[in-house]
Amino acid sequence: MNSDNQPKLPDSAEGWLARLHSPACSAPERVAFERWRGADAAHAQAYAQVERLHRIAAGLADDPLLRAAGLAARRRAARRIATRRLLSFTLPPALAAGVLLAIGLWFYRGGGEQAPSRHYAGSAGQAQPVLLEDGTRMTLDAGASVTTHFDRTQRLVVLDNGRAEFMVAHMPRPFEVRVGANLIRDIGTTFQVSKDGDAVTVGLLEGKVAVTHGDGAQAQTHTLAPEQQIRIASDGSSVGATPLDLEAAQGWTHGELVFRQRRLDELLEEANRYSSTKLRLGDPALASLLVSGSFHAGDQQALVRALQVGWSLRAEASAAHGLTLYPAGDRGRLHAN
Repeated sequence: MNSDNQPKLPDSAEGWLARLHSPACSAPERVAFERWRGADAAHAQAYAQVERLHRIAAGLADDPLLRAAGLAARRRAARRIATRRLLSFTLPPALAAGVLLAIGLWFYRGGGEQAPSRHYAGSAGQAQPVLLEDGTRMTLDAGASVTTHFDRTQRLVVLDNGRAEFMVAHMPRPFEVRVGANLIRDIGTTFQVSKDGDAVTVGLLEGKVAVTHGDGAQAQTHTLAPEQQIRIASDGSSVGATPLDLEAAQGWTHGELVFRQRRLDELLEEANRYSSTKLRLGDPALASLLVSGSFHAGDQQALVRALQVGWSLRAEASAAHGLTLYPAGDRGRLHAN
């Protein structure tokens, strides 16, 4: 790419969009684009916005306002560049201005429909970062899934199951997450939402969120401050905001599971999401054993070793890819750390 015979690489989202849509775009250039986009969150957000504009423009190809604006732009630009280049879709500045004008008129008269929904599912065994079309950075926990509904008036994410973190891109349109009858409205922030059965937990890392649960006159709204969380039970009840364990909240997004006095059955349920080796309890009395510690997600053997040393448990191979936990010996005593 450093040869004098090679074209200069773009340094803007618009330039990269034009290059990627060119038939002459090479494989090394596409690799260079991925490096450029991944080097800075602002690059990724800018490209997502330009790409969305491109999709809207393509969808308006038959709109008479767009054709008229494009024709006017081409006539003005014809004084400076050849007609042949104007007819190729590389979004030169004059044509881009025409497209923006047409889109502005299109929105002004109320045209357009809601953008199609998109479904995202977390990969097995690890948390998965996802860049949404508005530039929001979402992290999906293993096994989690969401459906997005973005249009020109709103940004709505429906959490179908599991846990997700949202680092919301600042835009005039509201950003909301819906989980059942619960609505979380972003007020410029980074927050997490988890669904456990019909219960919902919202934790705030930075900024502010408003959490509304219940219907009609029974609806209640709580505004969270940083390092606060709220848990809404399956019956819709809540005790209000409580302190958020920031280390635990940040840990799972980086592959670390942090537990403080958590029931062993809950710990195993979470740890099992990250591995094909499933840990089970051979004695129901072990379920309420309280465990504290930090464990690498997916490293079941290390977790078993910690439980053997710190909580007097032993593991036996059971079904395929499974280990069953028992008290270590007839005289072993269960204890909480």
